[in-house]
Formats: sequence, structure tokens, C-alpha cells
Amino acid sequence: MSIFIANNYSFRYIRLQNGLCALLISDLNYLDGSPAALSSEEEEEEEEDNDDDESEEESDEDDDSGAEIEDGREGFDDEDCDEGDESEDNDGDNEDFNDPDDSELEELAEKEETRKRGCTEKQSAAALCVAVGSFSDPEDLPGLAHFLEHMVFMGSLKYPDENGFDAFLKKHGGSDNASTDCERTVFQFDVQRKYFKEALDRWAQFFIHPLMIRDAIDREVEAVDSEYQLARPSDANRKEMLFGSLARPGHPMKKFFWGNADTLKHEPKMNNIDTYTRLRDFWQRHYSAHYMTLVVQSKETLDTLEKWVTEIFSEIPNNGLPKPSFGHLTQPFDTPEFHKLYKVVPIRKVHSLSITWALPPQEQYYRYVKPLHYISWLVGHEGKGSVLSFLRKKFWALALYGGNGETGFEQNSTYSIFSISVTLTDEGYKHFYEVAHVVFQYVKMLQKRGPDKRIWEEIQKIEANEFHYQEQTDPVDYVESLCENMQLFQKEDFLTGDQLLFEYKPEIIADALNQLSPQRANLVLLSAANEGQCHLKERWFGTQYSVEDIDKYWSDLWASDFELNQDLHLPEENKYIATDFALKVADCPETEYPVKTLSTQQGCLWYRKDDKFKIPKGYVRFHLISPLIQQSAENIVLFDTFVNILSHNLGEPAYEADVAQLEYKLVAGEHGLIIRVKGFNHKLPLLFQLIIDYLSDFSFTPAVFEMITEQLKKTYFNILIKPETLAKDVRLLILEHGRWSMIDKYQTLMNGLSIESLSSFVKAFKSQLFVEGLVQGNFTSREAKDFLNYVVQKLQFAPLAHPCPVQFRVVDLPNTHLLCKVKTLNKGDANSEVTVYYQVTCQEPKGIYPYGAACGKCLCPLTHQCLP
Repeated sequence: MSIFIANNYSFRYIRLQNGLCALLISDLNYLDGSPAALSSEEEEEEEEDNDDDESEEESDEDDDSGAEIEDGREGFDDEDCDEGDESEDNDGDNEDFNDPDDSELEELAEKEETRKRGCTEKQSAAALCVAVGSFSDPEDLPGLAHFLEHMVFMGSLKYPDENGFDAFLKKHGGSDNASTDCERTVFQFDVQRKYFKEALDRWAQFFIHPLMIRDAIDREVEAVDSEYQLARPSDANRKEMLFGSLARPGHPMKKFFWGNADTLKHEPKMNNIDTYTRLRDFWQRHYSAHYMTLVVQSKETLDTLEKWVTEIFSEIPNNGLPKPSFGHLTQPFDTPEFHKLYKVVPIRKVHSLSITWALPPQEQYYRYVKPLHYISWLVGHEGKGSVLSFLRKKFWALALYGGNGETGFEQNSTYSIFSISVTLTDEGYKHFYEVAHVVFQYVKMLQKRGPDKRIWEEIQKIEANEFHYQEQTDPVDYVESLCENMQLFQKEDFLTGDQLLFEYKPEIIADALNQLSPQRANLVLLSAANEGQCHLKERWFGTQYSVEDIDKYWSDLWASDFELNQDLHLPEENKYIATDFALKVADCPETEYPVKTLSTQQGCLWYRKDDKFKIPKGYVRFHLISPLIQQSAENIVLFDTFVNILSHNLGEPAYEADVAQLEYKLVAGEHGLIIRVKGFNHKLPLLFQLIIDYLSDFSFTPAVFEMITEQLKKTYFNILIKPETLAKDVRLLILEHGRWSMIDKYQTLMNGLSIESLSSFVKAFKSQLFVEGLVQGNFTSREAKDFLNYVVQKLQFAPLAHPCPVQFRVVDLPNTHLLCKVKTLNKGDANSEVTVYYQVTCQEPKGIYPYGAACGKCLCPLTHQCLP
């Protein structure tokens, strides 16, 4: 047993007699019953989660993948649980970036509910990790581990009601979820504190004596199959399954992790396999107490938590068998077969090139330098001298992502994957071999130079800052991450996991670098232009692909001692790393909500000093409002193009700030440009001024214009082929006065824009504006006013001739049932979307209006509540 205290939490580590290891967390925060309100950064993080599909260059590589299959179970927070999966297919396209204000309004009710919950005590939470996953699936029952994760929750001997646990949580403000990875399965839930002990007992019974009744099998097979069908349109999942299919026979990477009705029902029936019996055998073999790690967090004392855990979880059986292990296996690929060019037809309109290496497992180095992290930091850099900077100047690439996704599929006990994925332009697609060559030149430069201690120490400093000043994590997310840490790390590293760098060991970095040779790389080229060239089909996701040898010219060149590219070099010292963490002394009275501290014809500023969380961070949001945008579909498309070019222009100069934890986002709102920056306040003004400078001096070349508009066509198309985004667009088209549909915008763009029209639009947009800002956090009132003053002085715009009308007007629907049916544009997608909309009687609005509510009152831009 060990006890320690950190960040107002008290921890105790215990090991039960049955072998289960548990970490107990007594939450010392808010013991006085004070509200557990969200910080501005936390509220903004929720908002950014809702707006994830608005950013320009998010990657498909960041998606939840088939290797970690997450199930959204019923409960109070199901929407939140599911939202983690909604990032699917963000492969460099800027999804729905054009209507963030709509997104904010749409999520307002949910955020209001979150705020109400925040004014009560925090939820209690628990998570349990079992050291078994899809790698352990039997060859004749693919997806069995995932299926078992479903089946154990279908009632227990003590609580036989099939849906009893979900109903209990829903009644008491809780939620639960589970996910199956390659070598681990995680279960978690949260609930109101006073029901935590009972919830623990109900939950533990699924691991003590689950019913797993035979009659439930068919129903849960359908649930598993539904998840599989939802996953099929994801290009990330399709690429992963194709990649796994390339592994040598017998290697677990080759397995079909998802499972579906064929593998779990129809084929077993044809082959006289009793799925039920095999399921129970799998549970008895793998769901053993000594495979399990448990984390519980609540406001009870450690003694109380230990008593509960010991009483409840000691009943979990221990079969005494060794844990599943795959570390003895050889690499999953035969190098000659792996070193090929694969062309793949994606679902979405996108060009991308992925260069991938399979390396020995790297988990053992988490406490040292995290070599793959160091390498990805440099390969994925976007500043001067980087691969992406060079490719952007050639108009070959829009985005680049390098590294290891840290999912079970990419990092496990038998191998680690290192990938570099480049989102290509149309021109870049034609020159994909040259793009690959630039990547190999950069890697060769790193190999020749060797590890750089300055770079490593910069990364160490940045990540230490992030760790020590990280936002408070939602309890259910915190316990989930810790229970997995307990499976991977030594006891002293449970809380830090792999978030910090401890020791500089250049030989470990050099060893990983030297394995990234062109001869060991696999190339995958995704493009709709591959249609008709791909005559092979991956079994499970139906991905069309072809395989061919690397072109001889390039193969011979890469086998030689090719020349380095002198334009590629290490990044310069980062001037955005914060070093001053002092808290500012307030220069005005404290207020509960932001107050308007500056108001002119050109704009206004809301301000609030952080007097609660007392951290050296700030949050700044500005809305540059113009009535010009909504005048026509063409203006909206021109505005989208403008914001995307501005983001493109900022990519290189703002990247250093981004890696130093200064986050920024430019959003093409329905009524203006939204600029959001947050992070350590010490260097935050530098980033904000950089953005305004580039806005003021906005310029573009014909080549950039062509590249961005071509990408925008793909973006609009990719929005339209997704049932959920198409349904949302149609619904809002029906409801909002003066709204232009995505079809309108797509058709406008396909008809063509001129460079002259964009130049004229931008000039007109910048000439007349109203600017509304919010500054919050570790800033004084005087410093806050400097932000607005800088915008006004730099842009030199005139005030609007007429006040803006209320920005959002909703149609008063007739009092009858209305039905709108829309045919999906993706004929190969088996999924449907149903949206049910209820319009209630008119109430006092709580939306986001820059000049106030429709009722004439002012609204706080943070809480969206009417102010006196």
C-alpha cells in the first residue's frame, strides 16, 4: 500500500488478495461544497470539441480507429460519449467551418445543462482495464473480444435485469462506456456521488458473475454489426484494415478486430461453432482479477474507498493463468512485400500519401526520450526548414502529420508504427514520388545530424509546462487514462504516464531514426483519381486497392546515397515558450461575469480577471462582424476562401506558438471572422498580434487561390456525402431565415470564382466592421483593452453604417407534423440519419448576439445569459 497527495487529490495504491490492483483517489477539491464550475478554458475546450469539424487541416490520422472500438452506452451523457467518435474522416478537409455560430447555438442547451451540473458536486467515477483485447481473438471467431465487451453488460447474477445498470445510471445523472483495443479492454462509468457505492456494486457484478444469457446473443451481435457498419465509411478505418491485411499470416495485426454478423453469427452457424460456449470460455480465460487494474475517484476518504473496493471487487475470480503476451512475435511484415506502393480508392474526395514503417516496440522507452515523439515533433514541424513548409511552397501539400497514434494498433508489445501522412493538392498528387523524396531527404538529414539536445530540451520544457498547468480533467476521463497507465507503467509513473520526458538518451533516438530507411517504407496513395485502377478488394471494409512495385527510378535513387535538400533544416529556437508564470494583480473590482470595459462605434470589449482558478493562462476571443457575408452564396464562398487562405498563410509563422501550447483558431462564422487564442498569457499577445498583422496585410498568389478553392470543393463535397452533416444542413435551411445551403455553396464554387472577386470582397470586408472581443484569465483590464486597440489601429476600418440586425432568426413552424426526406449522396453508405426537431413556444432567447438579445437586453458573451 502507498499513499501520496498531488494537485488536491489524495491517492492510495492497493493490491487485493485476488490479484486485482487498484488506485484510489479521494478528491480534495470542493470538499466545502463550493461549485465545481468550469474554467473559461474548459468551457472553450467543450466548444472547440463541438467545432472540431471547422478547422482547416485536421487529419484522418487522428480518428478513432478500428483498433480501439468504443461503444457509446445509454446514459445521461451519451451525447458526450459519442462525440469523441464524430471526428471521423477529418483527413485534411475543412468540415463545416462556415457555420460555427450555428454550432454554438445548437450546443447551447447541452452546455447549459453542463453548466447546471457544474454547480453541483463533481461526479464520482470508476474505470477498469482488462489486459486482453482483439489480439487474443480466436482465428475462427474474429471480433470475439469486442463482442464479449458487449455481452458482459447484459445483466448479472445479482442484478439480472438486462438493462438495469444503464437505467440506474440514467436515473442518477451518470453514464458508462467501454472500448476494446488490441491488448486491453477498458470499462468506465460516472454517477452522482451519493449513488457511487451502489453503482460500483452493480458494475462489479459484470466482472464477478455476468449472465451473458444465450438469448441475448443475437441482439448484441446486431449491435456489434451496427458499429461495424458505422465504421465502414471511415477512410481511416479502411486504411487501417488494409494495412493490417498486409501482415504476415498468423500475426495478430492481420485480425479483423471489429467483428460483425458474419463472423459472430452466420459463419459460426455454418461451421457448427457454438458462439455462446466459446464466449463463456473466453471470459473465464481472460477476465481474471490479476489481469485487471481499477481506478476509483470520489470525495470519500481513502479509507472508505478502500473498504468499498475490497468488499466489492475481491469477489472477482482469479484463474491463475499467465496474462496474454505477444512480445515474442516477430515483426508483422516481410520487408520485400511491405516495400510497395499501394493505391487505394477513398470514400471522400481527398488526395493523401502515407509513408509507414513498422518498428520494434517502443513502449519501454516512455520514461526516457520517447524517440518516436521526438522524431514526429521534427517531421511534423511546420515552420521554416520543415518538410511541410517546402511542400507548401511547391503547392504540393496542404497538411502533414507524422508520428505514432498511440492506439493499440500502432503501439503494442510486438511492434510500433511510425507514419508520415501528407494531404496533397491536385498538383501534389501528380508529384507524389517527389513528395516522398522530400520526406526521405528530411529523415536522412536528421539521421546525419543525429539527435539535438536543444530540441529535446525544448520539447521537455513545453511538455512540462503543459503537464504542470493542465486543465482539470473530467473524472471519468481521468480514471480511464490512469487504469491504462497502471497496465503499462511502473507505480511511480502512474500519474505522469508518458506525458513527461525524464532523460536525454541520444542513442535511443538515433537507433529509431536509423530504422526509417526508404527501403523499409510502405507507401499508400489515397485518391478518388485511383478509381478504375484498383482491382483488388479488402475483405472486411471493401476497400478497392492495387499493389505495385516502387517505380525503378525512385527505388534506385532511394537505395543510393542521394543528396540532401539544403532547404530542409532543424527549426530555430522557439520564442513563444512561456517563462513567466506570475499571476497578475487585479486593477479593477472583481466581477462574477465578464463586463463591458470598452465600447466605441468600432467595437466593444468584455473582460473578466481570473480570480478562481489562478493559473497563468488567458483566453481571447474576437468576432469581426460584417453584414457583407450573408448577402449571397457567392459572398459566403468567398469568405470561406479568404479564411482558408489566411489560415494557410499563418501555418508557418504561427506554428512555433502552436507547439508552445498557444492555441489559435480562425473560424469563418456566418456573420464574421472569429479569432480564438488561448494558452499561457506570457506570450499570448504575440500570437494574437501575429494573426492581426497577417489579416491586415492579407495577400495571396494565383497558385494559392487555385489550391485553396480546389480543396474547398472537396470539403463541401465531403460534407454533403455524410448523412449527419447533410441532415443538419437541410434542417437549418428549413429553420433559419436567409440561410444558404451547402448545395448552394458547392454549386457556386463549381461555377468558378475569380481572383478579382476575392480581392474585392476582402477589401470590402476589412473596410467596415464591428469588432466584439472577450478577454479573460491572467490579464489586467489595461492589458485586455490593448487587444481591441491593436485590432482597431492595425486594420483601420470604418464603423458599420447601420447596426447589425439580430443575427439568427428562426422560422415559426406551423403547428403540425412536418416530414422532410433527403436521399444520401453516398450510395455506398448503409447508414441513415434521423433528426427529430421539436419547436417550443417563444421564450426569452439565450443565443449569441453581438449587440444583445432579440428582447433588447445585453448578453454576457461567456454565459450567454441576459444581463441587467
